[in-house]
Amino acid sequence: MFVPIANTPRNYAWGSATDIAALLGVSSSGSPEAELWLGAHPGSPARILTPLNVGGFATLADWIARNPASAGLSGPRLPFLLKLLAADAPLSLQAHPSPERAAEGFAEENTAGVPLEAPTRNYKDPFHKPEVIFALSDRFEALCGFRPVADAITDVDALIAAPGLSAGAVATLVSFRSSLEGQDSEVLRRVVGSLLSDDASVLVEAVTDAAASAPATPAVDTVRLLARHYPGDPGIVVSLFIHRVTLRRGEVLYLPAGNIHAYLSGFGVELMAASDNVLRGGLTPKHIDVAELLKVLDFTPMPVPYLAPERPEDGVDLYRPDVPDFELVHVVATETVSPTIALPGVAIALATAGELTLTGSSGTIQLRRGDAAYITADEGALQVRGSGELFVATTSL
Repeated sequence: MFVPIANTPRNYAWGSATDIAALLGVSSSGSPEAELWLGAHPGSPARILTPLNVGGFATLADWIARNPASAGLSGPRLPFLLKLLAADAPLSLQAHPSPERAAEGFAEENTAGVPLEAPTRNYKDPFHKPEVIFALSDRFEALCGFRPVADAITDVDALIAAPGLSAGAVATLVSFRSSLEGQDSEVLRRVVGSLLSDDASVLVEAVTDAAASAPATPAVDTVRLLARHYPGDPGIVVSLFIHRVTLRRGEVLYLPAGNIHAYLSGFGVELMAASDNVLRGGLTPKHIDVAELLKVLDFTPMPVPYLAPERPEDGVDLYRPDVPDFELVHVVATETVSPTIALPGVAIALATAGELTLTGSSGTIQLRRGDAAYITADEGALQVRGSGELFVATTSL
């Protein structure tokens, strides 16, 4: 069964006023439009455009909760959430928990009687939240994963040598540099914990002042950007220890549990496990629980976690992370390339360009740019015809 769906963009302050509206082919609201959710998450469930075809249910959340079998699921939860994400300003510095820690933290806060709606609550559900981001814009800027401390020291040295610094600022930076000796993961745990827990205002000011006159590098550019949006925030200094990543269109990052990250700017397709569990570490007015964040973070330096695709056939790129909750299929169909997509489970399809016809074992649907549909697993393999670009989120659960 093919079920057309739609939603209203969420107007977070960091969002773009144009990107989502342009893709959907509608007029901009004039306000920031940050995310368009296509799924059954209760925070913003997708609307069903043909409710009479699914028993009268108005949203995916209602349909799946009350009749999961007819939606092609074994239980009342869709395990993934597909989004359009459009950032004109940096998001919070954050990480997500493992499945085990999510379940434990959710149970602990329930036992403690913390209301689900409380702004100080860390765990809104018992699920993990790994995610992938596919860049739609020509550039998508992000911070992602800890890098070797030696790389951060190189940038700190450049800040120390910046022209025009006061003697006090130089002394502060030299003292900070001396604290960076030791095994990488131990240094990162200690320094990040201190920056987020203690008064780091003098160091933040010294780093910000130095970056204003230091030669441009990715780390220096990041400090300048964050200082404009979040002056005085200790996340400005934490950013020195994180990879600055520039995705080109079509490149993908995978953010597993424990990965520290922050999207800075750009437009993309995001796919994640359907969870609302975010542990923040700065660059936000929202709740920050440093102790819980330190439990969740993976302090092991690692390369930038690009996710390379499999290519089962021409026109199809399959992004399959090491979790069963979701996988992402990117399809480019042309007059001469009409790919077939195998569905291991239910799916959500989103057309981002052109006009396409999807045909399954019992149904068919036409999708134009900006159109989306929920697809039950019994449609099996999907034949894609037409000319355009399509994203399909599905699951092996």
